[in-house]
Amino acid sequence: MHISDGVLPVAVCAAGYATAALGTWYSLHNINKQEVPQEGIPKASLLAAGFFVISWIHIPIPPTSVHLLLNGLIGAVLGFYAFPAILIALFFQAVMFQHGGLTTLGVNATIIGGSAMLAHLIFQSAKRMRIAQPEKRVGTAITGFVAGAGTIGVAALMLFTVLILSLSSAIDPAAERAAISVAVLAYVPMMFIEGIFTTMIFLFLLRVKPALLGFTATRTLAVAPEPIRKNVTEQQ
Repeated sequence: MHISDGVLPVAVCAAGYATAALGTWYSLHNINKQEVPQEGIPKASLLAAGFFVISWIHIPIPPTSVHLLLNGLIGAVLGFYAFPAILIALFFQAVMFQHGGLTTLGVNATIIGGSAMLAHLIFQSAKRMRIAQPEKRVGTAITGFVAGAGTIGVAALMLFTVLILSLSSAIDPAAERAAISVAVLAYVPMMFIEGIFTTMIFLFLLRVKPALLGFTATRTLAVAPEPIRKNVTEQQ
């Protein structure tokens, strides 16, 4: 999913930086609207580090291999923090390990960070429609799967579009188109893997820390049975 340096023409790389700048501005603009903007920084740092590491886990799907992204989980949990967190992680991946590239940083951030924002919209919509709620584990699980799988599908489609529109005339277009199609289709099974993994994390957080999913923990006050309350009243 990471496009390396030298693959895309200069115009596409410039357009990628423009869209990444717009996405970063939009995210920071909405973050600054929050009551305590700094509150989400530790959570964003943790998930950015997780993204930085987990992108190195490659899964062989012949004739190629793919890697985990978790952009659906990051988008749903971080919200507007997701885009800048992914952008920073991609920058360090490119600088430290040449995973991706600096010229294609804007395009990679737009593809991965933009699809993460889609997961945020999916999750927030499910919460507004009361599909995803602390007491509705099935609805929350389905939302997690859709967020995880859907973002991979959207990111793969964006990747395919960018690469197809940037075919080089120096290479056989038919062969290059076939190679791109095979590489992108490998992410189809990855959609289900990411969807299942995101669902598991959603259910885990729902049980141990629902606040990380934006849910307010509710406590039920214990009420004494009627006979006990009656006896206490009579004694008073």
